[in-house]
Amino acid sequence: MTLPFPQAALPSSSSVRIVFADADLVVVDKPAGMPSVPARTPLDPPCVASHVRAAFGAVEAVHRLDRDTSGLLVLARSSQVRAALGRAFEHRAVQKRYEAIVHGGPTTHEGIVHLPLASDPLRPPRSRVDPILGKPATTRWRLLATASVAGQQRSRLELEPVTGRSHQLRVHLAWLGMPIVGDRLYCRVHAAANEPLAFRLGLHAAWLAFPHPRDGRLVEVRSQPPDWFAEWAR
Repeated sequence: MTLPFPQAALPSSSSVRIVFADADLVVVDKPAGMPSVPARTPLDPPCVASHVRAAFGAVEAVHRLDRDTSGLLVLARSSQVRAALGRAFEHRAVQKRYEAIVHGGPTTHEGIVHLPLASDPLRPPRSRVDPILGKPATTRWRLLATASVAGQQRSRLELEPVTGRSHQLRVHLAWLGMPIVGDRLYCRVHAAANEPLAFRLGLHAAWLAFPHPRDGRLVEVRSQPPDWFAEWAR
């Protein structure tokens, strides 16, 4: 597929990168720290849609990334497309892969987690593993690399959320004893002061594949993790 809208159409101050765009949808590479959906209070920073509205008109996020997560986000350009893509996510016709840098490391090269999740009413906005009230949640993971940073083990993982519960990857990895570096909600281990991850969440939405809502053809998009992912893995 071609990209009919030039990157220069975005405001020069925008840190959002357009990965794919056509008459129906836009896929962006969202930076960490930017909300996926409109702010809840005037103190929150502008969301992704506000950064691309000048070039594409009204758009709406089809799914969400946590504010501190970087990577691929799909925006619909009409309510019909929003509904069609929403059904694709609901029916698990959308495939997603993330990369994460975590504290510690696994004892095997790959695995799968089945742990039900529910919101934590005592510690919002956190979620928790809850075998009674929780909804089914499944995550596949694969080890990409390990390293020692300031005397502490770190691992780089590829993650595939089969389901899409709130904070699913963050909670599952924390439960496994491998919390994501920089996770202020679920990680009790502090990053070394000299590592770049000490000040942001080490989670990046790196790959998406989904059927186009107009004709069903496959749309596949990728986003390279931030430079420090690659630098860390050397």
